Amino acid sequence: MPETIELFQELALRYGIKIILALAIFILGRWLTKKISVLVQHVLEKNNTDRVIQHFVGSLVSWILLIFVVIAALGQLGIQTASFVAIVGAAGLAIGLALQGSLANFAAGVLILIFCPFKVGDFIEVAGVAGVVQRIHIFTTELHSPDNKKIIVPNGGVISGNITNYSANQTRRVDLQFGIGYGDDIDDAKAVLTSVIAAESKVLSDPAPSIAVVELADSSVNLVCRPWVKTADYWDVYFNITEAVKKALDAKGISIPYPQRDVHLHRAGEQPLVAES
Repeated sequence: MPETIELFQELALRYGIKIILALAIFILGRWLTKKISVLVQHVLEKNNTDRVIQHFVGSLVSWILLIFVVIAALGQLGIQTASFVAIVGAAGLAIGLALQGSLANFAAGVLILIFCPFKVGDFIEVAGVAGVVQRIHIFTTELHSPDNKKIIVPNGGVISGNITNYSANQTRRVDLQFGIGYGDDIDDAKAVLTSVIAAESKVLSDPAPSIAVVELADSSVNLVCRPWVKTADYWDVYFNITEAVKKALDAKGISIPYPQRDVHLHRAGEQPLVAES
């Protein structure tokens, strides 16, 4: 019996301090892990990041730090952690190879988070589709198209191509083109366009609108009309001016020609006949 007590005392002296230190490392490490995870989520929240991304990144940071804490605690107990680290690394490599596409989307989601090329509520065009950004997830970005279709785009596709953000700037230029007949007076047509633009309250005075002849086409003289508007008013102004210009040109007797082509019909040895279409 005394020998057993001495053995326990010897084991307690040999491993007791190591066990206490290992527990201390584990408890303190878990506490720090939670604090860092909360801090990361708080930083993302201040940057108006999507809640899904906040929780996902916070959980990811927490698990990665917890793995290091466990390895440190096991090392304090005298357990060889080199093989353990190798196993974790090999498992991570295998998972990475199996989830290459998902990891690419994850990395793209992190890039979107860092560089912020767009935010929720912006109207963007990416990967061949356009819509209003509803949510930015860690693997995908969710858009709603103008006809209210839900479009889910993998973040890898978002980052790999061009991103057109129509909502990034406060103002936009409305590009309109109208054709008049070759027999119509250009100055009269410009005066009509000027009056229509002046009557539209949503058109900005600075920068000033521009009206010019842009092309002498096959069937018409084409004029461009380029007013500036607030981004939110773009489509209202586009539709209003298009309708108002048609009515104003009709009222002034200025034609908006349609494409025409001269067709020549003839037989060998006869005078050609000319038909217009």
